[in-house]
Amino acid sequence: MHLSLGVPLLAAALVATALTWPSPAAGTADGHCARQDRVHVPGAAFQRSACLTDLTTTGLAGTPYTDTADQAGLTARATRTPSGVPGVQVDGYFPDSSRFNATHGWQHDAQFVIRLPDHWNGGLVVTGAPGTRRQYATDTAISDQVLAQGYAYAATDKGNNGADFYRDGIRPGDAVAEWNARTTQLTRAAKRAVARRYGHAPRRTYMTGISNGGYLTRWQLENHPELYDGGVDWEGALWTADGPNLLTSLPAAVARTTGSARDEDLYAVGFARGSEFLWPYHEKAYWGVTQKIYRAEFDPAYDPACPGPTAGTTTEQVLAPCATDAVYDYAARPASVHRAVARVALTGRIGRPLITLHGDLDALLPEAADSDVYARMIDASGRGRLHRYYTVEGGTHVDGLYDTYPDRLRPILPCYRSAFDALVSWVERGTPPPADHAVSRPASGDVVDSCTLAGRAEAAR
Repeated sequence: MHLSLGVPLLAAALVATALTWPSPAAGTADGHCARQDRVHVPGAAFQRSACLTDLTTTGLAGTPYTDTADQAGLTARATRTPSGVPGVQVDGYFPDSSRFNATHGWQHDAQFVIRLPDHWNGGLVVTGAPGTRRQYATDTAISDQVLAQGYAYAATDKGNNGADFYRDGIRPGDAVAEWNARTTQLTRAAKRAVARRYGHAPRRTYMTGISNGGYLTRWQLENHPELYDGGVDWEGALWTADGPNLLTSLPAAVARTTGSARDEDLYAVGFARGSEFLWPYHEKAYWGVTQKIYRAEFDPAYDPACPGPTAGTTTEQVLAPCATDAVYDYAARPASVHRAVARVALTGRIGRPLITLHGDLDALLPEAADSDVYARMIDASGRGRLHRYYTVEGGTHVDGLYDTYPDRLRPILPCYRSAFDALVSWVERGTPPPADHAVSRPASGDVVDSCTLAGRAEAAR
């Protein structure tokens, strides 16, 4: 969900972004933006390329080539990011019938961004938007760093977005199933676009993402391992047909919001003791809206009047819970609901190396009901040798909350950057990452821009 600290920014996600495109600069034959005219994205219904002096958010802020509002809350304010990466940016969209994404005034979903740095290291990084955000959401969190390392970068809006995403498709589960299809589509197209820009296909392709983007990473490595060399999953959402999933943990949170559940009820479904100081914020900004829109996606017959034809017309209406969700019982719902979730469910059968990170104070996707379970699924499928799992002590679902609670939280982003480097070493140099463990929160030092993947070892899974 698209939120800031204390004050939701969801309203911004519902407003069209109508920006004027500057005239793209021409490339030079000897290097900067070379072969720009040859860059075409296969299957795109529309694309527009530009030769830019800096592809990072430092250079793009305030231009139509990024959207800093859609990144709100994902990173701590003091996060340092690289800059000065010249190259080509391609924006466009694939054919699609839904129109939730108003970016650039296109009113068209399946939008993407592809960035091709002049100084390429031979690799490609692919991601999908977290929450209900759009294609520029992880520019600061992911794009800036990998571009500075020389990777080409591609991101998708997942084919539908915003609080009304559940209205896309015909059958329950169609909207989320499209997320996976759009990520696969973009990966294949980006590989070919990269080949046209640089003269050969990427030697390595990595999948990664935050929250829903982490879910996409898991799903892609399970279902299309041939497209990737590995991935980093930053607190991916877990979907299983029989639970746990969002619809088995969030009803208790909604019930607490309405005064019909106790703290113990939240602990019972996986919420961590010690995360209570984060609950008031999540009551206002996350729990109600997340439960109702995902329930509407997979179980639209439960309460058709809420969220109804839209999730709401004001920010308060969008964020408010449906009273009926306080007693929602996923286990007792018809088999058709479980089949809808099964269409997008994870299995743990990853086919490429995967590193998972999850904060132990995540108050939206509790670690105990999410990544702990997914790690066991991977082990049960016999793929444990391909997986590493690091719990980040003091980490929560969005790093921006660190700015409100610097004495209790730590950002996950620096640990993510270390994990990405560890994945590359694992894949390309055969250096195994550290064994699964909790990454301890240091008592002092720079936690905003520094994280070493070492800490108190946990018991073997």
